[in-house]
Amino acid sequence: MKSTSGIRYIALDHVRALAAFLVFSWHFLRFGMGHPPVPDDAVPLFPFALLDEGHTGVALFMALSGYLFAKLLDGKSVDYRAFFWNRALRLLPLLLFVVAIVGVLKHASGANLHEYALSVAKGVLWPTLPNGGWSITVEAHFYLLLPLLVLAMGKSRWWLPGIVAVAIALRAFLHHANGEVQSLAYFTLVGRIDQFALGMLAWQLRSCFAKRHALALLMATAFMLFYWYFDMKGGFRHMPSYPSPSALWIVLPTIEAVAYAVCIAWYDNSFSPGTTGVSGFVGRIGEYSYSIYLLHVFFTGRIGRWMYEHGVPIPNFYVACAWSLLFFLLMAIPAYLSYRFVESPFLRLRKRYLRVAPAVQ
Repeated sequence: MKSTSGIRYIALDHVRALAAFLVFSWHFLRFGMGHPPVPDDAVPLFPFALLDEGHTGVALFMALSGYLFAKLLDGKSVDYRAFFWNRALRLLPLLLFVVAIVGVLKHASGANLHEYALSVAKGVLWPTLPNGGWSITVEAHFYLLLPLLVLAMGKSRWWLPGIVAVAIALRAFLHHANGEVQSLAYFTLVGRIDQFALGMLAWQLRSCFAKRHALALLMATAFMLFYWYFDMKGGFRHMPSYPSPSALWIVLPTIEAVAYAVCIAWYDNSFSPGTTGVSGFVGRIGEYSYSIYLLHVFFTGRIGRWMYEHGVPIPNFYVACAWSLLFFLLMAIPAYLSYRFVESPFLRLRKRYLRVAPAVQ
């Protein structure tokens, strides 16, 4: 993860790699196989529940976005026109490339391209973009609010938790009115604002978490136990159905946000990972994570079907996790090619968005 100033945040690249692996595993284990590798009622040990419910990787990505942009912008004078230009250069080329590929595949299968084009157009506001592109819509909505959030962050530390409190109240109202809030909590800013806001707050409170290893361990363990409970109760799709009527979705985005924001701030401010060896390799995976995120859907289903058709043995969930890790690492190859030939050429057009203060005479 490199800013326009050329500074590399290798620790945050590690976090991005973890988030990408969670999402990859979610699709591979529960969708890519054509059938789950283990029965839905077989709950894995609590650390592995995060893989069984790997959709939570999206929450990690979004808490990281809040933390990163607070780190980049807090206390700075920002040219937001240049900032938005840079974000468009970072996100749109690959997104449009993926939209085009999906369109070609749909045309080849005889699908209605008019309906597909309409869903892509709706993706500006609604979670209808393909291959996980819905999360880019949520991220773009966050960017539009970012100037106000940065301003609020500079005024008082209470603004950001206040925004989260309002979001929780809104989700409670929507749950009461609609009978469910999972769809809005997961796919829109109605739920994701918690993760952005608390990621930003974690940057402000970073000194509280630096080198607090016991606190980070306690937070991570408690969160994994909570997700084990969530998985045991049915998780994303079976609690008891999708979308779930469970009131847990009122606070689930907040629980994810608190855990991830604390752990990100702890890791970023407690260690100085190197750029070589295993650390460097994981950092590269993180650097290519956007490509992995948008492209992996093209591969997981096909890999899963090939394994099933050729009788590759997957006797239990844990063996399936091992296969998931192997294929995730292999995803680095197409992700590198995507980063090198689709994303990087546009990154050269970025502008400096942090204004330099005039020298004092």
